[in-house]
Amino acid sequence: MSFAVNDAVSATLHAALDGISLRQRVIADNIANVDTPGFRATSVDFETRLRAAVADGSVEDGRLLATTHPTQTPIGANGNNVDLRKETLAAMQSQFQFQIMTRAVSDRMALVRYASGAQ
Repeated sequence: MSFAVNDAVSATLHAALDGISLRQRVIADNIANVDTPGFRATSVDFETRLRAAVADGSVEDGRLLATTHPTQTPIGANGNNVDLRKETLAAMQSQFQFQIMTRAVSDRMALVRYASGAQ
């Protein structure tokens, strides 16, 4: 049985998962280019825009709220600014965030199933 729930909470969870997924892809790209001369690392921010969208009620419009921007990590001798330790930590944090959000989605769907009597 499939449930489609389209409300502010579901839209917020969806936007958060999209932002975390983009962050994971950007981190993976940064790590993959750790030795590429001239490569500049980027980072992802979705929390700021997601918070604002939740506050003004516009989270349900379905737009991706994440933005990427260059990191402020100092540039090395080869023109590359990827800090492997920083990226590895960011990857771990992002994985934990993703696990929390997928658990929230799962719990929400369980609540919907319970409320509908589908158990």
